[in-house]
Amino acid sequence: MRKLVYGLLTMLVVALVGCVTINVYFPEAAAQKAADQFIGTVIDSAPAPASKDNEPSPPAKKDGQPSAMLLDLLIPAAYAADTPNIRIQTATTEAIHGRMQERFRSTLAPLFNSGAVGFTRDGLVAVRDAAKVPLDQRAGVNAAVADENRDREALYREVANANNHPEWESQIRATFAKGWIERARAGWYYQDPSGAWKQK
Repeated sequence: MRKLVYGLLTMLVVALVGCVTINVYFPEAAAQKAADQFIGTVIDSAPAPASKDNEPSPPAKKDGQPSAMLLDLLIPAAYAADTPNIRIQTATTEAIHGRMQERFRSTLAPLFNSGAVGFTRDGLVAVRDAAKVPLDQRAGVNAAVADENRDREALYREVANANNHPEWESQIRATFAKGWIERARAGWYYQDPSGAWKQK
């Protein structure tokens, strides 16, 4: 009888621990904050487009100095004990971040400014209008877009894995997809939920 009681208690404890593990939820607010900081340091690294009337364009709206934004990205803000956090900094994400900043600054920002490329609804980049790219440059543009998308796919996967929840990858991707579109500059193109191209 005693063995039966111990056996039932053991099964009850295992069931309760299993429930606690299963009920881990995706920390959406923390993910949005982390994604916004990451995206901001990528987009804000690119020069603003020249205004059409030859007047200097106003400085891009920033929450702080670039160095402060990078520190916010690398050193997560303190959260209350009951507020979930999400880990976004790993050696892999730092390498991806550096490549994305450089690619955005040197190649992608001018393509966004011209309308040749846009943000897709699933957190990637796509060539929207190849006619806006000179024929001899199209292969290079396609290669840059492919490299960018490879890094984006790796980023979403790495963030999910860094938080020990690979099943969060689709939610991480959706959070970043929303963030890229929200941070897009005026005149840039993006896909709405139906896949139609819109201009900001």
